[in-house]
Amino acid sequence: MHPNPAFRKSPDETNLGFARERGFGTLSVNGEDGPLIAHIPFTLSEDNKYADLHLLRSNPITRALGQPVRAVLAVSGPDSYISPDWYGVDDQVPTWNYVAVHLRGTLTQMPAETLRGSLDTLAAQFEQRLAPKAPWTNDKMAPEALAKMMRMIVPFRFDVDAVDGTWKLGQNKPDEARLSAAKHVQAYGIGQETALLAALMQAPVTD
Repeated sequence: MHPNPAFRKSPDETNLGFARERGFGTLSVNGEDGPLIAHIPFTLSEDNKYADLHLLRSNPITRALGQPVRAVLAVSGPDSYISPDWYGVDDQVPTWNYVAVHLRGTLTQMPAETLRGSLDTLAAQFEQRLAPKAPWTNDKMAPEALAKMMRMIVPFRFDVDAVDGTWKLGQNKPDEARLSAAKHVQAYGIGQETALLAALMQAPVTD
């Protein structure tokens, strides 16, 4: 997380709402030879206290996990390079604006019988956003095919005990400079989801 407090004023409910909406992040745990990382979809519980996820049985995290371990789930959002020229004021330096939320907690392997419910919830989370398309469900798979695929993955629960968010949107710049940079991000941004980042940068800054 960025150390500047100007970028870390968003309340937990905003950060958790962002993580819930994205539903995809980078899971990291400490391994014997260094960090182990997996890119995974997930669903947050209604009370935001835990996330359901699954990993391939062959994933290094699965193989290394003999007991619950501390972990971080990093959820990235829009980002873009910011040229100093875009501010319209002197003595600026290049930077990168972005949104990111880190969830910290404990990762625990769950019983195999919880897997089907977790997969159903995960699919429903994204399928409902595709309306008016009829949602795909696991029931559309042949039982033997579904059983075969489920044998290849393992369910996990990530209990959340800390939430950190960085919304680096130029809040530390004068309004005119921030809005000028936002217009350039929208037109020339280098990064991911630059139109969304520009819109966030153009939103009023609140203390």
